[in-house]
Amino acid sequence: MTKFLKILTLFIGIGAVMGAAMMWIDPSGQMWGMEPLLEMLRDKMPWPNIFFKNFIPSGFVLLFLNGFTQFVAAFLLFKKHRLAPWAVLACGIILMLWIVLEWWVWGFNFMSNIYFVFGLVEAMAAIICLRRQKQS
Repeated sequence: MTKFLKILTLFIGIGAVMGAAMMWIDPSGQMWGMEPLLEMLRDKMPWPNIFFKNFIPSGFVLLFLNGFTQFVAAFLLFKKHRLAPWAVLACGIILMLWIVLEWWVWGFNFMSNIYFVFGLVEAMAAIICLRRQKQS
């Protein structure tokens, strides 16, 4: 289970880094066909003229919430730290909340649905690890 979680946390973390990089490489979203998504963010989120002029702030939030946290969880897993399952559980919950926000803004879509499942699997696997930890 731990090997699977190491791979999953690193995969999600790397995906967040790549997503943030895409947002910084082309903050308008034009290169990636994301311009309509920026407009939807402006329509639904607070302070659109401050945080959603482009994708730069969103890239930082993505990097911190779904990149940095996943890498911390992976690090704890590799160190076999007793708090690793708790970190993975937190990451799974954060990812699912992020996706719920995406669904609210953009509706259901393939990538968001897949990442929600990743978060759910992450959280469920962490709960299994915590139960095993408690039994030993």
